[in-house]
Amino acid sequence: MELLKNIFSPLTQIKGRTSIILIVVEAFLALLLWEIVGQNGLIPVPSKILTSVVSIVTSAYFVDNLFSSLALTFTGMGISIVLALLVSYLSLIPVFAPVAKFIVKCRYLTLTGLIFLFTLLTQDGHQLKLSLLIFGIVPFFVTSLLAIIEAINVQEYELCKTLRMNNWQTLWEVVIIGRLDQVFEVMRQNFAIAWMMITMVEGLSMSEGGLGTMLIKSNKYIDLSTVFGILVIIFALGIFFDFLLRNLRHWLFPYTKIQVKK
Repeated sequence: MELLKNIFSPLTQIKGRTSIILIVVEAFLALLLWEIVGQNGLIPVPSKILTSVVSIVTSAYFVDNLFSSLALTFTGMGISIVLALLVSYLSLIPVFAPVAKFIVKCRYLTLTGLIFLFTLLTQDGHQLKLSLLIFGIVPFFVTSLLAIIEAINVQEYELCKTLRMNNWQTLWEVVIIGRLDQVFEVMRQNFAIAWMMITMVEGLSMSEGGLGTMLIKSNKYIDLSTVFGILVIIFALGIFFDFLLRNLRHWLFPYTKIQVKK
């Protein structure tokens, strides 16, 4: 009775086994309702989607397409985080601050109108996809990193001054080394943006394959079971990598576990 009261009470935290059970039960009920209600509908039911997922995963072309998407995503993420870190750290130098602010505002630029420009500037389909992916990710990276820098307590800078550190040493100790764990968290959070964009950019050049190519082709022929199957695979992979990056952060920076527990 106390458990039922807690799960329906606002501002109550549910942790551990209770949280897992609650998630499993609600997911099961949602899928069961979908299975019953959607039998005669256009959208495929979970049983058909599951069958499609198994068929896709066991197909001969799945692994190649998967690694193509992963390679493009991680390459774009790697380049983006390097560029974003460079811009964010340089933003503390007054002459570079306007550049960082402009890149932050680029979040509001739509990629649709820029595809033609990027097509002219790149040499092939791979460079086009990679450049669009980077352009879509970097502004969000920079925005998050600048928020971390702005949240640094002034006392940390003052402490470095009392230790007779110059500005460059203070930048290194407080901003770069002192915030590495938060940089890793920003990377984990923004990975979702890159993974979400991958299907869009892969549709611009389908010669290299990828999960986006598979999705677009299935959507073209209105093969909804396959479309939903690919979406489930993309969704599951996104959750897996989020879990992996979160645990990697705790492994690299063990003190973050203490912060989470608090």
